Amino acid sequence: MDAHPLRYLSAADVSSAMPDPDERLRLAERTLTALLADAQLPPKIGVYPRPADSFAHAMPAWMAGTAADGSADLLGLKWVAGFATNADLGLPSIHGTIILSDASSGLPRAVMDAGVITAQRTAAVSGVAIRHWGPPARGAGARVAVIGAGAQARSHLPVVAHLRPGADLVLCDRDAARLEALAREAADASAPLGSFGRVRTTTDPIAAVDGASIVLTMVSFGPDRQMIPGEAFEPDATIVAVDYDMCVPAAVASGAGLFLTDDRGQFLATRTERVFAGYPDPHAMMGAAIRDARTRAGGRVLISHLGVGLADVVFADAILRTAEATGIGTIVDR
Repeated sequence: MDAHPLRYLSAADVSSAMPDPDERLRLAERTLTALLADAQLPPKIGVYPRPADSFAHAMPAWMAGTAADGSADLLGLKWVAGFATNADLGLPSIHGTIILSDASSGLPRAVMDAGVITAQRTAAVSGVAIRHWGPPARGAGARVAVIGAGAQARSHLPVVAHLRPGADLVLCDRDAARLEALAREAADASAPLGSFGRVRTTTDPIAAVDGASIVLTMVSFGPDRQMIPGEAFEPDATIVAVDYDMCVPAAVASGAGLFLTDDRGQFLATRTERVFAGYPDPHAMMGAAIRDARTRAGGRVLISHLGVGLADVVFADAILRTAEATGIGTIVDR
C-alpha cells in the first residue's frame, strides 16, 4: 500500500485545514530561520509568456528536518502564473499550485491550491516582523496603516488584530468600493478580520501613513514605483513592504535604522535598475536577526519580504498533515 496516497486539496480544503494564527506565526518563523542553513532555495525561475507583463515562476524548495535519516525533510514546488489581462476575461490575475513530494523518494504526496497559502504565509511573515521589530504595543493608542485593500490586506488584518488588538486602523486604496467594503468588515468586531479600534479610510497614501507607527504596503505591481515620499513616514515607524518597492522609496531603506529582508539572495537577484532601484543591501536576513536577537535600533525599521517558496512548502506540509488526519481532500490516482 502506498504510504503517501496522492491527495488533491482545493482552495476550500486548504482553508479548512489552515493552522490557527499562532501556529502560522510559528511556521513563518521556522521558515525564516531555516533559510540561514537548513534549506535550499534558488531565486525564482521565471518565464514571461504573452500577453505583455505576464509571468510564470517556479519556486522549488527543500528543508532539512530533525530526523537523521531525512524522513522529516520537506520537498516541494510552487508554480505561480500571473496574467494581468485575465481581468478582461473575468478570471483571477494570478493562479498558483503547490506540489509536495516525499523528500526520501520523490514520490508526489499532494497537489493543492496555492492561493490561500500564499496569502496566509505572507501575512504570517509580516506578523513575525511586527512581533520582533514593531513598536511597543500601545493598545488603542497605536495606529496601523494598510496601503492596499485587496486579498493581501484581507489576509493581513487578522494577523495585525491578533498582535495589536484594539489598534486604530487606516485603510487606503484607490478603489473606493473595495476600500469601503473592507473597512465595514474591519469595523465589525464579530467579523473574522479581528478587533480594531477606530477604522477610517482614505484614497491618499500620504495621508494614510501620517501618524502610523506600523505601515504595511501591499498595492498591485505597476510602472510607478517608490510612490510615497520618504518624509511622509513617521521617523520611528515600522514599515513592512509586501509589494517590493511600489510604495517605499530607496531613501527610506538607506536611512533605516534596521533594513531586513526574508532572503538576501532573492533580494539581490531581484534588484535592477527598475525594481528596488537605489536600494542598499539589507542589514541582515530576518532569520539572522531572529537568531541574533537583533532588536529595533533608532529610526525607522523597514522589512521587505519578497515571498519565498520555502514558506509555501512549510505551510503546505502542515495543511497536508491536518488533511490526512481528518480526511480532507480527494485521493486521486497517480
